[in-house]
Amino acid sequence: MKKRKKIVHLLPLEDKRFKLTYIFLLIIIFTLFGRLVNLQVFSASDLKKKARSIQSSRTISLKTRRSIVDRNNRLIAYDKSLYKLWAHPKYFHFPGDSINKVRRVEEVVKKLSPILGLKDELLLAKFNNNSIGFELSNQITEDKANKIRKLQISGLDLFKYSQRYYPQGKLYSNVVGFVNDENKGSAGLELHLDRQIKVLNKSNLIKRGGDGTPLPDNSGPRDFISDYKSLGLTIDSKLQKASFEALSKQVMNWKAKKGFAIVMDVTNGEILSLASVPSYDPNKFWQYNPELFKGWYSQDLFEPGSTFKPINLALALEEKVIQKDGLVEDIGKVNVGGWTLSNWDKKGNGYINYPEVLQVSSNVGMVKIMQKLDPLIFWNRLEKLGINKKLETDSFESTAGHLKRKEFFVNQSIEPAVASFGKGFSISPMKLVQIHAALANGGFEVTPHVTLNFKDSQKQYSQKQFFSTEVSRIVLEWMESVVENGSGAGVRINGYRIAGKTGTSQKAKNGKYTNKKVCSFVATLPVNNPKYVVLVVIDEPSKSYAYGSTVAVPVAKEIIESLIVIEKIPPKMKENKRIVKKP
Repeated sequence: MKKRKKIVHLLPLEDKRFKLTYIFLLIIIFTLFGRLVNLQVFSASDLKKKARSIQSSRTISLKTRRSIVDRNNRLIAYDKSLYKLWAHPKYFHFPGDSINKVRRVEEVVKKLSPILGLKDELLLAKFNNNSIGFELSNQITEDKANKIRKLQISGLDLFKYSQRYYPQGKLYSNVVGFVNDENKGSAGLELHLDRQIKVLNKSNLIKRGGDGTPLPDNSGPRDFISDYKSLGLTIDSKLQKASFEALSKQVMNWKAKKGFAIVMDVTNGEILSLASVPSYDPNKFWQYNPELFKGWYSQDLFEPGSTFKPINLALALEEKVIQKDGLVEDIGKVNVGGWTLSNWDKKGNGYINYPEVLQVSSNVGMVKIMQKLDPLIFWNRLEKLGINKKLETDSFESTAGHLKRKEFFVNQSIEPAVASFGKGFSISPMKLVQIHAALANGGFEVTPHVTLNFKDSQKQYSQKQFFSTEVSRIVLEWMESVVENGSGAGVRINGYRIAGKTGTSQKAKNGKYTNKKVCSFVATLPVNNPKYVVLVVIDEPSKSYAYGSTVAVPVAKEIIESLIVIEKIPPKMKENKRIVKKP
């Protein structure tokens, strides 16, 4: 007997329930539509950016700087690639391990310690129970980085960065300077020429597939770093080392505050050597007093003293107030405007010629010579030399020298009197080098510089002429007599014609002269065909009998001896006449 089927009678849906269902469905439809509008319209740009960030990434090259090399392409500063090692302990995984296995820190340390050169205990202590990522080590070399990569340990990440390195240490620090921890130029050329030294970096987009794999594109190797040039200096490293060592030894022997030595080509202003003591190691700049970072040879001023006497004699010759074969009477002292001025040794020298004025460094003789020159013309001549102007160069921001106001200089007779022997005004050592270079090259201005591409360094002379060629020749021969028969005899080298002038000036403080001295010596060689000027300045030697002849001259001689060998300067005896060609 068949089982009877149950008949279910369908009842019509209640209006209330039908309306609620209808409203619920409408809400869902409008919500989905609103979401769609939000995604397609209002959030479109944000989603587009998010998609692009996943599909592509912008690669930026390392912050690099050009290498700095000397005139013979020897490295002075360069960027070396190093790595930082980050550790993520919760992801430690060795090759061949199962997916879920996490290695203990001790196991990773055992493999890392031989590579990093650290004991297991020291390396383990750095983890300090860290489970999140942290920097484990830095300054890892390329060789060590490759060894770490070969371990193929998951949870160890290497990040490449660039660090500036100065292989010659203290030798160039006062010229080149250094970069700070953020790779920014902070002193010397690194700061002053920061734009020229920084490499122009470019960025590029790398497209990636769905799994993150980079897709091939048309990027070239130079799309990331625009050039690989180096900054070339005019300095010769061998001469720089010889100058630095000679200067360091003398500053230490005389317990001086500081010292400076420079060798410059008088024909084009190229600096072959620029040494300054005390110095510092730019690789460890944070260990030194920031005062050492200053380029005092162009930023500090001093009274040049007797090293300026040849310049003043040249001015007197230019204005024809003296003749080259004239004489001046030196009785040891002279009264000017109620002030008594005397020679350094308080002694008179009788009637002497102008070469002898330089040989004995007669202050009285210089006062009487320059009294023949109108004070206004004297001031104008000093102003034309640029005494009170900044020196435009490429090494450091220079300080303008100090020259008394024209009205004061002209109306106070004591001012031109003391200026005649290098007092009452102040200049930087670098400015003194520039003026003596002009005196050596036939009278033309050249600008001291240390970079090979500074303002078309192939151009030998500017159009500004301070002295005539004839006057330059005469004064240079007078300076040669200082080396042959005067206070510069200590620099004499057999077979070479060298001109020079010593200087010993007192330092002023609060308008009064003190017992502290600045000892200096300037030399030009060879006199028969001037090519180089050498200046040595030693500040505040603290021993007795400190003069330009005893303190600065010995340094200059060592530098000149090295210069002769390095530049292969041939000997030329005094009887050979110097030939000066006007540019």
